[in-house]
Amino acid sequence: MHITLEPGVTLFVDIEGAGLVPDGATMREKPTLLLLHGGPGYDHSSFKPVFSQLADIAQIVYYDHRGHGRSSRVAPAQWTLDHFADDVVRLCAALGIVKPIVLGQSFGGFVAQRYIARHPGHAAKVILSSTSPHMALARKLAMFERLGGPAARAAAEAFWQAPAPATWATYNQVCMPHYNTRPAADPQARGRTRFNEAILFASASGEQRTMNLLPGLAAAACPVLVMVGEQDPVCPLQDALDIAAALPSRWMQLARIADAGHGTWRDQPEAAFARLRDFILQPDPAPESPP
Repeated sequence: MHITLEPGVTLFVDIEGAGLVPDGATMREKPTLLLLHGGPGYDHSSFKPVFSQLADIAQIVYYDHRGHGRSSRVAPAQWTLDHFADDVVRLCAALGIVKPIVLGQSFGGFVAQRYIARHPGHAAKVILSSTSPHMALARKLAMFERLGGPAARAAAEAFWQAPAPATWATYNQVCMPHYNTRPAADPQARGRTRFNEAILFASASGEQRTMNLLPGLAAAACPVLVMVGEQDPVCPLQDALDIAAALPSRWMQLARIADAGHGTWRDQPEAAFARLRDFILQPDPAPESPP
């Protein structure tokens, strides 16, 4: 379905599972898990079908960011983290969702971090998965070199310094195979993605270069799970540790997944989904006592 957020902006939305389910003599409301996909430029399809396994404990909302996938195209001036983060609130208002659990994967994690800063009281919980708070190019290059040698380092450096179709083609061929520690369980998954490469090149040559999402994380007012694969070259472990250190200690939880790369469930699905399930099912924390 398509949900209109404002004139000229509609988001493609797909919902899996009932939100209200029979439970003995009552009807029980499941939490809503809102999934923010990676990119920029990609769509929500990478979450399917693997995230269906959480539909027994949460109603799952998939959507494409504005300008992405099956959502309406918008002017490049709207390809910003502020717009994408505010869309989380707009979409929840349109769907009547209160206190979602928001999961941001990779670029979706950039959006989720900005969402924490701009709307700290909105979510029930936030999951920051395989993401970074800043560019930290030297870390990426070191990881690509460790995993793929000088050729991978050179391809990564060429793309991130000059994002364009030619450098992206080489990056795809040389660097992408090192994103994960196991072959893709579904080799056709990337082919199903609707990709708007213009957003990728604009973001990688613009906002991503100067972003620093760490200061805004101090505003977090709900539990935040930071998930990272220890072999992730594009959002390295140290980036996740920076995020964890910037969050209020009361709210921060950290899950380091060994022998996993970008999108931990792609390499270690049992460990990753066990941790996600545990976090989703954790009871809401007691409110802080007034000083």
